[in-house]
Amino acid sequence: MPKVPSPCVDVCKYKRQGHCIACSMTKAQKSLLKNLKKPKHQIAFIEMLVVQQTQLGQFSHWREAYDKKCRKKGSPNPLA
Repeated sequence: MPKVPSPCVDVCKYKRQGHCIACSMTKAQKSLLKNLKKPKHQIAFIEMLVVQQTQLGQFSHWREAYDKKCRKKGSPNPLA
């Protein structure tokens, strides 16, 4: 299985109550993601992040940016 790309889309501005304006991760979540080694754990984290984005709102642009990142890296989008 190819490496699962990080949900970070390289904007990293923490202006929404400590959540990144692009992907909704907090700094603690970003550190946690770096420690996840198994693809199934990384995919579960990304699925949790999508739920978090839905609850926080205003992250509709992220899916398109993440899909583009996956294509660029030659990895399948785990959300597709």
